[in-house]
Amino acid sequence: MRYMLMRKADAETEAGVLPSQEVLQAMADYNERMIRAGVFATGDGLRPSREGCRIDFRNGEPRVIEGPFPATEELLAGYTVLEVDSLEEAIEWARQWPREDAGGNVTLELRRYFAMEDFEPGAGLDKHLAQTRMPRAVQVHLAFPGTCREAMDFYAEVTGGHLEAMYRFGETPAAEEVPPEWHDRIIHASLNIRGHRVMGADMMGDCYQAPQGAQVFLDYADPEQAAEAFRRLAEGGRVIMPFASTFWAKGFGMATDRFGVQWMVACPSDECP
Repeated sequence: MRYMLMRKADAETEAGVLPSQEVLQAMADYNERMIRAGVFATGDGLRPSREGCRIDFRNGEPRVIEGPFPATEELLAGYTVLEVDSLEEAIEWARQWPREDAGGNVTLELRRYFAMEDFEPGAGLDKHLAQTRMPRAVQVHLAFPGTCREAMDFYAEVTGGHLEAMYRFGETPAAEEVPPEWHDRIIHASLNIRGHRVMGADMMGDCYQAPQGAQVFLDYADPEQAAEAFRRLAEGGRVIMPFASTFWAKGFGMATDRFGVQWMVACPSDECP
């Protein structure tokens, strides 16, 4: 079940008062607990209503009404989308909302999303069902000849992602099938970058093949961040295409890092999705 956990606005959020570092840290810790539990789908804070608008339709004609809006307590300051098994589970997560936020004086609201089975069969529903056949995510898996631990630690440092798994052969039943010198090598690693995963493993002997014909693509909004990530990934490796502006991107480059993995790093322009 999918629930939206809504944080209602108050006088401070409507005034545009930004959260303190203490609140930011508490919210980040809260989000991280939910990410690791597998219940966090997404979440964002909202700017004051004075920076937004409403589109009011009358007889099919839209009318734009600029903010701010009255009835502050009915507005939203932010939201979190939860993937849970029941309303009770969603409530338990809501109960853990950081006390640091507004001194512990906030109002939250939980609302369940509609699911496909709530609707009657028909052509319109069939189109929605076709969209649900898409996989939840497309992940990347990388092979290494014994350097997986070093590579994944490096990728976590470059991207700021969360290295959520790093299992050795010796920690699994596979330990009986590999030489003792391989017990400390990595059978599974997972780097979580905004909910997308770069996974990796060490491959023995002929099982390892250097990556060819595929690249890991990093998409940045800030050209300077993209350039710095590219510089670090290319260091000790080989630049295939220097990072520079192109007709479709504020910056784009291709490189093979020192572990043999190929990367594309880009900051697409606003005109190019």
